[in-house]
Amino acid sequence: MSETYIDPDRAAWEVFKSLPKDQPIHMLNLVRLKPKAEYPEGHPDHGKDLSGLDAYRAYGRTTAPIFKRLGGRQVWVGKPEVMVTGPQAEAWDLAFIAEYSSSEAFIAMVRDPEYREFVKHRTAGVADSRLLRLAPVTPGEGFGE
Repeated sequence: MSETYIDPDRAAWEVFKSLPKDQPIHMLNLVRLKPKAEYPEGHPDHGKDLSGLDAYRAYGRTTAPIFKRLGGRQVWVGKPEVMVTGPQAEAWDLAFIAEYSSSEAFIAMVRDPEYREFVKHRTAGVADSRLLRLAPVTPGEGFGE
């Protein structure tokens, strides 16, 4: 796979902001980690020989209070094992769903100055990712219901 994604692009961000703002949302996160974290020069963790997982865990630890303060919680987490249907290059290290009370809460998190500092850990550790906004629905009896 030649294209990688770390942050949202402008067009997707505009669509995200145009969707309903006053209802809970789920965010499906798929993350592929770098073998070795890549912190920029000047960052306190630059040159510390940390793994991508170390950096991502630092991101999780440091942003957890902001996430919680804004009403966020993890509603599902799983350990990816094998891509049964789809390209094998789309193998992921982490998969989870985060719930936010509204899209406004998610936007507030990513605009928070403290969060913007801590997200440098994510950038250092992530090789590729997917982030999919979902509207929570009550499941039916069968697939697709």
